[in-house]
Amino acid sequence: MKLPRDLSGAELVRHLCRHHGYREINQEGSHVILQTNEPQSHRLAVPNHAALRIGTLNAILRSVAVAKGVGKEDVLREL
Repeated sequence: MKLPRDLSGAELVRHLCRHHGYREINQEGSHVILQTNEPQSHRLAVPNHAALRIGTLNAILRSVAVAKGVGKEDVLREL
């Protein structure tokens, strides 16, 4: 599955909060800090940029997939 090229940081934050149980806990500069406690505690920073770089998006999706115990494609599916 190809990664979206025009996904903004705000859209990714909304998606992770709505579909994967993350919540916004803080913002430091241009990075939004998200956290979840299910199935384990996991915290990550998402840059609040107009369009995320492919490598950054890939790293965030991989981190979420490992924390949730699902595949990266499953995280992408609802986008």
